[in-house]
Amino acid sequence: MHASAAGLAGLAAGPLAAAALPPAPAKGRPVVISTWDAGLNANRGAWKILGPGGYALDAVEAGVMVTEAEQSCCVGLGGNPDRDGIVTLDACIMDDQYNCGSVAALERIRHPVSVARRLMERTPHVMLVGAGAQQFAVAQGFALEPAQLSADAERAYKEWLKTSQYQPVINIENSKSRPTGPVGGPQNHDTIAMLAIDAQGRLSGSCTTSGMGFKMRGRVGDSPIIGAGLFVDPTVGAAAATGQGEDVIRMAGAHTVVELMRQGRSPQAACREAVARIAAIKGAKAKDIQVAFIALNAQGQTGSFALQKGFSYSLSTTDMPVLHNSEFLLK
Repeated sequence: MHASAAGLAGLAAGPLAAAALPPAPAKGRPVVISTWDAGLNANRGAWKILGPGGYALDAVEAGVMVTEAEQSCCVGLGGNPDRDGIVTLDACIMDDQYNCGSVAALERIRHPVSVARRLMERTPHVMLVGAGAQQFAVAQGFALEPAQLSADAERAYKEWLKTSQYQPVINIENSKSRPTGPVGGPQNHDTIAMLAIDAQGRLSGSCTTSGMGFKMRGRVGDSPIIGAGLFVDPTVGAAAATGQGEDVIRMAGAHTVVELMRQGRSPQAACREAVARIAAIKGAKAKDIQVAFIALNAQGQTGSFALQKGFSYSLSTTDMPVLHNSEFLLK
């Protein structure tokens, strides 16, 4: 038997639904949280908008654009290429009204997060990939950058070709774990994910990456997937992921964290439970990967948790971001 639209509306407005509604969003205290130490600069970019009372959506776009513009191994056009020597970018963004946009396997566009936002705001679609995403970006006025690797990525790719072997490096995103040889560099981090709540209590989030260096051609991780790498529910909170994307996708990581917050967990407890689920899925292989989550609820409370030691996150409640070491599961 199928319920009518009126019946469903009545159910949504009934006592059970009313009892499950979370407290009203916080107002007056902006917060921004982002992954890794790269988030320090990103948070500063976001705070230029949040501090004066601006919109969280504008802040999370501007913040990660800072990282996209840096020369790094795993974010933006300066990132390490896939195994065919081509840099492909993934990004997504989500606002306080369940609107979202995403691009994957995008080539030669400097700011994929802005393309994702343009897609969200100007089309009926959520996700574009590959040549179609690039075609859309160019049609929207984004410049097509030269098809060439950065100097650091060129050296890293030539070094990788000597063995052509791929193995994820746990915590390569953290500056303390960055190699110093040709496969490293001063900006060798992975995904930058950012969550923010503004002075009006509006939540938004973003995520951007060039993915795992030397990945298979066409590989896409969790970062551009709404519900995996990022999810925002304006009545509950927001969450984002970093680390090995395949394992985040398997359990819809960011959405899982938000749903746990809906059930009453704090952001910290929700992140911890999501990580524990991944550990249970992976079993003995959990020691070979890193996955971490950050979360921000509608009251402005934050949390994070990682599978392994080494994950850090950047938190701003003023114009001075602070780097924190996350709690972790495996000892």
